[in-house]
Amino acid sequence: MQIIIATKNMGKVREFEAMTESQKAPLPIQWLSLRDFPEIGEIEETGSTFRENALLKAQTVANITGLAALSDDSGLQVDALGGAPGIYSARYAGEPKDDERNNAKLLQELQGLPFEQRTARFICVLALALPDGQKFFAEGACHGFIAKEKAGDGGFGYDPLFYLPFYHKTMAQLSSTVKNSISHRASAMEKMFFLLRALLFPEPEPMRKPNF
Repeated sequence: MQIIIATKNMGKVREFEAMTESQKAPLPIQWLSLRDFPEIGEIEETGSTFRENALLKAQTVANITGLAALSDDSGLQVDALGGAPGIYSARYAGEPKDDERNNAKLLQELQGLPFEQRTARFICVLALALPDGQKFFAEGACHGFIAKEKAGDGGFGYDPLFYLPFYHKTMAQLSSTVKNSISHRASAMEKMFFLLRALLFPEPEPMRKPNF
């Protein structure tokens, strides 16, 4: 089964591939990305929630290509900022998207705030759109704190600032194996794998007793 991941972000694509390969019973899925379809331009995220944006991107790609499309809309919610940056996480510091500027703005917004008040969570909503119009959702979250300075070279986005007390590390300091087992995207993807297995390997209907 071919599924297009509705992104050009190769960091996300690699995460999906790694999570698929880590399954005990690998799924027969070939992941594609928007880099394989250069004719599809930037899809404007006009939704007001993660779910709306994820579905918008997945349905747009499925309609254009005639293939199944998977989209994730994810972001960071910081309690002290009323849930911001939220759906605007990728463009928190304005256009064009820039991780460095986004991280700098977040640190500035939280300047002077005690560590215990810097609670935050990563949210991920996955939307799978099939060419026949069917749609499926899966959601995941990862809870932590916003560190007072960046640490780590791995990951992308806000990973260098997202501190996980259990590991005493930021998300960017974790190995890809650990990150792909505990991240918000991993949590959502585990649920999506369950849905994909049901689609790829539907259970046969129970045999009906004949009426005599």
